Amino acid sequence: MSLPTENDTAGAAPFDYRAAGVDIEAGEALVRKLGPIVKRTMRPEVLAGVGGFGALIGVDLERYRAPVMVAGTDGVGTKLLYAHRLGRLDTVGIDLVAMCVNDILVHGAEPLFFLDYYACGRLEVDDAATVIGGIAEGCAQAGCALVGGETAEMPGLYRGGEFDLAGFAVGLVERERIIDGSAVAAGDLLIGLASSGPHSNGYSLIRKLVDRRPADLGKPCGEVTLGEALLAPTRIYVRTVLPLIASHRPAALAHITGGGLIDNIVRSIPAGLGIRLDAGSWPEPPVFCWLRETSALPREALWRTFNCGIGFVLVIAPGNVPALRRGLEAAGEAHWVIGEVVPAKADAPRVTISDG
Repeated sequence: MSLPTENDTAGAAPFDYRAAGVDIEAGEALVRKLGPIVKRTMRPEVLAGVGGFGALIGVDLERYRAPVMVAGTDGVGTKLLYAHRLGRLDTVGIDLVAMCVNDILVHGAEPLFFLDYYACGRLEVDDAATVIGGIAEGCAQAGCALVGGETAEMPGLYRGGEFDLAGFAVGLVERERIIDGSAVAAGDLLIGLASSGPHSNGYSLIRKLVDRRPADLGKPCGEVTLGEALLAPTRIYVRTVLPLIASHRPAALAHITGGGLIDNIVRSIPAGLGIRLDAGSWPEPPVFCWLRETSALPREALWRTFNCGIGFVLVIAPGNVPALRRGLEAAGEAHWVIGEVVPAKADAPRVTISDG
């Protein structure tokens, strides 16, 4: 193979990064737009955030005797495709933060800071600013700082305006206050907190249901339309649950994500124990009525896929329940006793559903 000569390239137009599909100036414009958005999430611990090669976070050691870091990472999944379809990108950033901070909250950690990864085929500055504005809103709801992230424009990997999101949250908990489920005992009660909808799980199935059995996304679904109900952002439970952890010390916590009610609660309790879920102990939100009727799934399959109206669960000793419920009521938090911890039987499922 012969190498190109000087005459082969004479008079050819320069082939730069923009010609390859990457617009550095668009990236710089996005950073300028994000400055004021990110600033409102800052915490005193942040020494240096967005703009450097890395964020600097100081820890006030006077607040802790033995601080332990808790980290979590997650994404929004195929709910992004649904948001694109409806032309609503302002809430998927909240979903991203919620999926991460709710996970570390399970261990009793206060979220401290958050970073995001935004990967796209072509950087649309306004769209990206809208999405990251949602991330900042999620951080504000969780009380954590958005300290940085990465915006990657990769035209060979994503088409046009397609994008994907991932996030990473870090929190702190006092070592002696880590919640790991080891204190759970048979007879403990399950207190379920209301979800806002499917949150960010099950959307591969949801999109198939919408398409295969064409749904009118504008039809009423409770107080909103079906389209709005399916796009409702994931609830962030940090500001409600953290104070209750300090005052009532639940034995375990569970964030109801992929695997639904059936798989996620048992993840939080020790081997040798199971749970009984009491069907009908909480109201079925309209969007889950639609999912049940449209999918025709048996109840166990539905409960293993979706949160079915319960987004977060506290496992707590019966004697502590009245005070906990008073705290939840004072916070305006919809909640229900949805079951209890039971001894697990050998060679039997760890989850049973009672219709009683």
